Amino acid sequence: MVSALAALEEAYARRAQEGPVVGYVGADVPVELLTAAGLRAIRLTGDPESGSEPGDRYLGRGVDPAARSVLTRLLDGAFGDLHRVVVAHDCEASLRLFYALRELRRVEPGRGLPEAYLVDLLHLPHRTTARYNRRRVGEFAARLEAWTGRELDLAGAVAAHDERRRLLAAVAELRRAVPARLTGRQFLAVANAVLPVTEHFALLARLLSEADRLDEHTGRRVFLSGSAHDTPHVYEAIEAEGHVIVGEDHSFGDLAVTGPVGTASLDALAEHYHRGILTAHRATPGARAAYAAAAVRRCRAELFVAYCRESDEAPAWDFPAQRAALDIPAVLLEHQEYGRADLTALRKEDPCPK
Repeated sequence: MVSALAALEEAYARRAQEGPVVGYVGADVPVELLTAAGLRAIRLTGDPESGSEPGDRYLGRGVDPAARSVLTRLLDGAFGDLHRVVVAHDCEASLRLFYALRELRRVEPGRGLPEAYLVDLLHLPHRTTARYNRRRVGEFAARLEAWTGRELDLAGAVAAHDERRRLLAAVAELRRAVPARLTGRQFLAVANAVLPVTEHFALLARLLSEADRLDEHTGRRVFLSGSAHDTPHVYEAIEAEGHVIVGEDHSFGDLAVTGPVGTASLDALAEHYHRGILTAHRATPGARAAYAAAAVRRCRAELFVAYCRESDEAPAWDFPAQRAALDIPAVLLEHQEYGRADLTALRKEDPCPK
């Protein structure tokens, strides 16, 4: 029988599901509701290898290249039979992508682009924000019921996604072990395998049961901060240098390992996503620095790397506070091409002494 790790890596490499699905973009989409509606859903990702000229034309080159690549792939039909695209307001690039999709569908209906729907959740620490988010979650739930013609199974969906979060948290500990039992690239594949949630957590449980058969990975232990990584390219480049990425602070990695929703209600779901996660686009530098310091200690990292893509400037603003909060060397890789990494600074013995 193929190992659970191999099965998860294969599902990650496939990066698609067969048949009609709903695509989603961003860390704030309440995926529990998609599952509750009985929909197959995939998180849409870019492709650094295929170019992004159509996306550049409609979004402009000042937008994060990951979003421009996603739009290009949508225009090219790379995701297959997508019925709809749900977009979160987790950053400016996601919002720009939503507006472009909506307008292109209006003015160029012949392209056959899927209908786009915006989930506009906010993260200010106010009661009015909580009320706003509760309304948006309720509207999204009602829209899903209208799309599918069925009542949502919220209890089953919340339980399934909470179980996946619990198992992912346990799998994350395998990477934090010394020596690490998973590489950063492997954890990225395990966390983002394109599978229905129940199949995903079944394979995660199998992976944990097979943990004693996993390889050990040594090398300089790296904590990766900054831009989100929707493909494995940068992880592969860093780990090819003999490092092992044992933690990160973006929504495709450790930040996907959030606490449980718990109660199967729209109120609890809205509160869960109101709390959000500490990405560079919606948290203060102080909060990001405190998270980095705690996470570096937890995963016993030896080097902190802040990787910032071109046209994704927000992560670089956090770096001075992060570096001041750390007691390990820190290096900033700024203005990086999408899916590429200039590792010149990383190769220095002590790249950024305090």
